[in-house]
Amino acid sequence: MSTRSVPDQAPGHPQERPSGPTAGCLPGPLVDIGWLGPRLGAERLVLLDASVGAHRGVAERLPGARPFDLDGELSDPAAPVPHTLPGADAFTAAVRGLGLDDEDTVVVYDAAGIYSAARAWWMLRAMGFDRAAVLDGGLPAWREAGLPVEPRPAAYDGPRGSFSARPRAGLFAGGAEVLGALSDPAAVVLDARARGRYAGTAPEPRPGLRGGHMPGAVNLPFGDLLRDGLMRPANELQEVFHAAADRGQRLYFSCGSGVTACVLALGAHLAGHRDLAVYDGSWSEWGLPSALPVVTGEEPGAAHADAPAQEPTAH
Repeated sequence: MSTRSVPDQAPGHPQERPSGPTAGCLPGPLVDIGWLGPRLGAERLVLLDASVGAHRGVAERLPGARPFDLDGELSDPAAPVPHTLPGADAFTAAVRGLGLDDEDTVVVYDAAGIYSAARAWWMLRAMGFDRAAVLDGGLPAWREAGLPVEPRPAAYDGPRGSFSARPRAGLFAGGAEVLGALSDPAAVVLDARARGRYAGTAPEPRPGLRGGHMPGAVNLPFGDLLRDGLMRPANELQEVFHAAADRGQRLYFSCGSGVTACVLALGAHLAGHRDLAVYDGSWSEWGLPSALPVVTGEEPGAAHADAPAQEPTAH
């Protein structure tokens, strides 16, 4: 089991190191069980469980973890497609309901490993909160190491927090912006879905959606960024993204409903890319019957990393 913590690779951003028994500063957007274990229960350290789908109902949690419910109140219920970012007021209310304060440090995980936790991390960043990281390997890695778990309650019932959203422009993109990016040489769209769905040879799990992909989008299944349930090292992620895009390009990420696209955003961030945006509607929006262009088959520039694709559900 790896015990590495992955530092922020941004040039000009020196690594910050925790320096005491409290949560301290995160070493980067990804932490491992070796970093989190000794800090369990630290003052102002908040654990969030961002599991989705079948994993949302697991019976166990990391001690004290609170449910960041992407299938519930932390997606916009009025949106026509799933997993849409709520507005700032609704997001603030939901996160305050989890007891989160602006001064807290957050580690978010999911019960699948590396799957939906990155979505919560990216949403927090989009709402102006930077003291958050994803737990590498999630609940499976925690269990494998023999670390403590406890029964998962139905809801958080502690005090409300003081969190206030401060939305940042540009971290999420709509369909019109993504359409323009497809013909912009300064941008590239990366599709995190499995290769069969990208090519249109496998059916879409959501009814009513067209098969295939956006013309010019590069297929990079999110599982290609993982090895043994953990994120691949930064140098390998750099190679993966170098094969898919140039360093100076703005990267757009799409998937089934904007969840695993955020795994690509996390991987690109670890690889040193900073001009990043997640297509919130993703294929749940683009794949609907419309005039938006869809093609099938493999694109000549599709990125194929040396790792098996993993896509357990439709996200």
